[in-house]
This record gives sequence, C-alpha cells and structure tokens, in this order.
Amino acid sequence: MIEIIRIPVLSDNYIWLVHEPASQETMVVDPAVAEPVLAEAEKRGWAITQIWNTHWHPDHTGGNAAIKQATGCHITGPEAERDRIPTLDTMVKEGDTARLGEVEAEVIDVPAHTAGHIAFHMPSENVAFVGDTLFAMGCGRLFEGTAAQMYDNMRKLEALPDSTKIYCAHEYTQSNGEYALVAEPDNLALRERMADVLTLRLRGEATVPTTIKLERATNPFMRAASVEELAARRTAKDNF
Repeated sequence: MIEIIRIPVLSDNYIWLVHEPASQETMVVDPAVAEPVLAEAEKRGWAITQIWNTHWHPDHTGGNAAIKQATGCHITGPEAERDRIPTLDTMVKEGDTARLGEVEAEVIDVPAHTAGHIAFHMPSENVAFVGDTLFAMGCGRLFEGTAAQMYDNMRKLEALPDSTKIYCAHEYTQSNGEYALVAEPDNLALRERMADVLTLRLRGEATVPTTIKLERATNPFMRAASVEELAARRTAKDNF
C-alpha cells in the first residue's frame, strides 16, 4: 500500500519518505536535513504531513524544524527523549501506535544506542523503521545503554516475520560485513551475502532495506548467543 523513497544525505545517512496513497499522507522518517526532503516531496507532488523520529541524534532530527515550518507537519517521537527533541508534538512508547493514513505502526522500545530509542513496525506493510538500532549485519553503538538492552532489542526484532523489510538509517553494510566475517568466519550465508554487497557497492547502489530473515542468518549481533557474546562483539567492532 505504501511507497517508500530513499533519500541519501550527509556521508552515509538515509532519510525515508513514506507515502500512503489512500489518504495522500506523506511522512518523513528521521530527517537529518530538510532541503532534499522538501525537494523530493515537491517533485512527486506529495504533501508532507508527518515526521517520525526514532531518537534524538541531530543526524535524525536536524531537519525537523525547517520541514515543520515549511509544511506544518505533525512530529511524533520517543516519549523518553521529549526533552531532547523540542519539535515533538506527540510522544510515544512501546504499546502505543502511530498512524499514517490507513496504515498503523506499532511502537517498539529499543534503548541502547540512545536511552529512549524507538522503532516503528507496520505489520500490514511488512516494514519496520529501526533508526540506529539494527543495521544490515550490524547494530548501533551503545552510547547511552547496555549490551543487555541491545541483546533484548535483538530478541524483539528477530521475533518479527522473516519477510519484514528493515529500513535503517545508514549505509554501513560493507564495513559491518567485513567485521561479521571476522566474528563468524565459517558462516557460508554471510560469505555469500558479502559477495552481493560488494557487487552493489561497486555499482554505487544501496544495500538497504534488509530483511529479518537475512539478519537472522548473517548479523553477528542478532546471532550472539548471550549478552556477554554481544558485548564482546560490540567492543570488537568498535575497535575494528
């Protein structure tokens, strides 16, 4: 039902522009900047009505104010980070929902990268917007949380259906995969995936969205068997 457009910005960020045709509503996920978003929406004849933020970092909220000023849109984001995102209109947490026209999203608490990080899962669309929690073959750094929280996040996200498309906010796949090969050198699925990733990057093409099925098979953080193993892998990746 929905249409999702990738907008690459800064060095490796992706902003997601999401259009729901029945209502003609258009939403922006984690706008780092405003100008490319406004230009893409105008090019398509879409009126931006909402912004959804997954966490407070400036490369996810930096465009909020300018887009809101230009469009009058409504901004939804994590209740636990309300003091760090002054542009928010609606604050949500796990158990709440957000709605884009006819499409409902479930809010999932996924703290660790930041203390109040959330994800938005649209069951009817088989889509989840996960910010900087889950990446293709990676996870977010533990800036404001713990390995135990990230381990719990991986359990929540791996419980989504195999076919769920995961829209993360950065093009980190090649570097994540290079570390993943060190963490799991005997993982044949991982080797095959990295061959595909290298081909895509040589063409200058994006490697996301990914899927839950792919991450279950190749993501060393989702595949970590314990909190301790995830913590060790995260430290190793930080120093890789």
